[in-house]
Amino acid sequence: MVKRIPRIAHHRTSGIDSHVYIYAMLSRRITLSAVKRGAQLYSARFYSALPQEKRILKAPSFDVKGIVSNIDRVVEVSKLRELPSTVVDKLPQIPLLYEEVRQLQTTLNTVLKEKNDAQRLVKKELKTSGTPSQELQSLQLSLKTKEKEISTALSTKEKELYSLVDLVPNDIHPSVQVKEDIVRWLNPRSQYEPDLKLEHDKIGVELGILNLKSAATVSGSSWYYLVGDGALLEQALVQYALKLARKHGFITVLPPSIVRNEVADACGFKPRDQNNEVQTYQLINDDLCLTGTAEIPLAGLGINRLFSEKELPVRAVGLSRSYRAEAGARGKDTRGLYRVHEFTKVELFVWATESQSENELEKLRTFQEEFVSSLGLSAKVINMPSNDLGAPAFKKYDIEAWMPGRGTFGEVTSASNCTDYQSRRLQTKYTSLADNKRKYVHTLNGTAVAVPRVIVAIIENFYNHETRTVAIPRVLQPYMDDKTEISTQSKPF
Repeated sequence: MVKRIPRIAHHRTSGIDSHVYIYAMLSRRITLSAVKRGAQLYSARFYSALPQEKRILKAPSFDVKGIVSNIDRVVEVSKLRELPSTVVDKLPQIPLLYEEVRQLQTTLNTVLKEKNDAQRLVKKELKTSGTPSQELQSLQLSLKTKEKEISTALSTKEKELYSLVDLVPNDIHPSVQVKEDIVRWLNPRSQYEPDLKLEHDKIGVELGILNLKSAATVSGSSWYYLVGDGALLEQALVQYALKLARKHGFITVLPPSIVRNEVADACGFKPRDQNNEVQTYQLINDDLCLTGTAEIPLAGLGINRLFSEKELPVRAVGLSRSYRAEAGARGKDTRGLYRVHEFTKVELFVWATESQSENELEKLRTFQEEFVSSLGLSAKVINMPSNDLGAPAFKKYDIEAWMPGRGTFGEVTSASNCTDYQSRRLQTKYTSLADNKRKYVHTLNGTAVAVPRVIVAIIENFYNHETRTVAIPRVLQPYMDDKTEISTQSKPF
């Protein structure tokens, strides 16, 4: 496991040269802690290297010393995640850059000391002779030039170091394997047989609850209209998920669907993926984007927040529209509702202490299992492999439901423990009851319901060829005017 170091607190540097301050912070003696998630090294100059100018986030805290001390583990984790070689190959440069930064800061500190000494001599000569000597003035000018040159070099190296440190993903839980690990089956069947006659898009169009043709004309491919009972089915899923979340102790939130790019980035969502494919919709001329999940604005509720330990865990459930610019490669995944650009999603989010987070992940999984099972869907619960973890995720569970029309299982929920990856970038902390120290919270997120995927599963599993109807899961019927099935409806559009 990657060891972490105790956090060096963020102090104001008023009256202290920033380079001297940074040097002191980097060179301070720090004993590596065996605690997996201690706080990280703070450097305001790293943050200044970020490209955007208008910022609302404070500087992120990166465990530079911890990364340098455990660079082999960092590289190993990156390889297990199958990050691009262009990233993995750069990571071993971090210790070298870190040492260069330290040396430059040491040199700068020496120059600043000499500069202060020279200033004292100037003041002394002013008192005795009224004017400093030419030699002393030349020394001051020389030191000023040196300071500028070293400061410029230091700034460049710190930016290089920051850019690499920012690429380092979270660690990986010991239970995570290189291949998917099925930990449970929900409503298991003796056999799973594909049936192309159960393709949800064809059934939905025939029943009149799904209009893909008009959506393609209005918006393009991978958009859709839900009509009549199709729209009612979406609302039923949403209301059932929210009610179940309230039962599990989650407070309901209606978050914005547009966020600042820096907030999305701090949560681990990049404008482009590892293959350079566009992932988010950007607002032209604004430093804003449409969110791909309510996880982002929910995490944003914790920006610069200081919880008390007795408040935690805090659980929230958010309802929002979600937007994905890249809807996937052409093929069966892009047909109908399985992979779309815009959809309704109910998202679970948790702020917890380090000692609580592992248990909170299991609680998210329990919620998801209850939700999927109660719909009557057959599914498998997977401890996801290392190469399927996003940069923030320490551990992740997916639930994949059987979809006979697609002829395979498809992901319907996901739950991740991001430990302190997001909180260090969003400055979300809590005050420990034991020692009254400020520590970073752990954040977790999980799908309550991603509506289109679940509609796919319901249609393909509960369609009756003989009656040409879709049976409505019992738990959803109260939210659908007590209907028990969806039958062919008139098609006004």
